[in-house]
Amino acid sequence: MPTVKMTSHLYRFFPQLENQVITLPSGSVAEVLHGINELAPGFTDYILDERGAMRRHVKLCINDTIVIDRKALSDRVQEEDTLFIFQALSGG
Repeated sequence: MPTVKMTSHLYRFFPQLENQVITLPSGSVAEVLHGINELAPGFTDYILDERGAMRRHVKLCINDTIVIDRKALSDRVQEEDTLFIFQALSGG
């Protein structure tokens, strides 16, 4: 099963994911994200916009490749892959 890793500051909003090894069935990026949402309700609202596309401040990588399809999230996450979720921090 693919593994999911994310930037640590996301745990502030989803503490139930902290210190967990997150593994989900392989599938599209959208399917994996919705699997995370089952574990932590509201996760996809934080990562995706109202149309279901990736928010501007979020980057996803499958292993060392940036996810190309930011709208339909159709890139495939295979059994041995790791999906990395990065959220930009800003402020001044």
